[in-house]
Amino acid sequence: MGLLFCCHCRVDRNKYQIQIPLPPKIDPSVTMMTVEEKPDVTYNDVGGCKEQIEKMREVVELPMLHPEKFVKLGIDPPKGVLCYGPPGTGKTLLARAVANRTDACFIRVIGSELVQKYVGEGARMVRELFQMARSKKACIVFFDEVDAIGGARFDDGVGGDNEVQRTMLEIVNQLDGFDARGNIKVLMATNRPDTLDPALLRPGRLDRKVEFGLPDLESRTQIFKIHTRTMNCERDIRFELLARLCPNSTGADIRSVCTEAGMFAIRARRKTVTEKDFLDAVNKVIKGYQKFSATPKYMVYN
Repeated sequence: MGLLFCCHCRVDRNKYQIQIPLPPKIDPSVTMMTVEEKPDVTYNDVGGCKEQIEKMREVVELPMLHPEKFVKLGIDPPKGVLCYGPPGTGKTLLARAVANRTDACFIRVIGSELVQKYVGEGARMVRELFQMARSKKACIVFFDEVDAIGGARFDDGVGGDNEVQRTMLEIVNQLDGFDARGNIKVLMATNRPDTLDPALLRPGRLDRKVEFGLPDLESRTQIFKIHTRTMNCERDIRFELLARLCPNSTGADIRSVCTEAGMFAIRARRKTVTEKDFLDAVNKVIKGYQKFSATPKYMVYN
């Protein structure tokens, strides 16, 4: 079978035999990443993450904006940072804010998107991803849901798992291959840090770990104020009361409450969102989510 140079092929995972060439238009890298030349998110848009912001400014922002401080001391700044915690607690948002502050290109990659069914595709996309990052003046590469590819290694002879391991090893090679004082910083996010491969977490790769927990009362109040800044709300809304009604809620949950409050106003054909709209939204979003979470799966889906 005649093959074109650099064409993609379907390969048997077990025998590594070429089966058929794939059409040139099939390129998973087109949809696997989101690229922002400069995100429009600032630190003021990140609520309830004061401690996390300080840590990220120290390990990401400072080395990128003032590398000379590390040169004078003769030390290397951290290459990468692992952000871990429950979904919706601000990991991606803060990463975008850091990119904005450092005037860096922001590349977001979903870990599960790197898990490809074609042999070598995941590793190839990782190489092309870092090649793109090196072409930028400054770049932050953000791997979301990294546990999909960065789990502890084991060999069970399954081709799909072998492909995942090859992809993870390529990420490790890329982390080892760039200068810590350079213009690239790697951030990774997961809600399952205990499942990650120790090789990925060792010093010199992901040097720092930043935990993102559930926001406390003060933080939830701040998040409500952030998400209502652009909303047309009535005066004197008791945001602290709303925050008290949302215990154990994430920033994403609170954003959903604010959106739903606006929907209540639209349904009532009003131009202003009232406190009652927010109370109704809390009851629908937060209480509804808690009820759904407590419902057995067979009752939900059957």
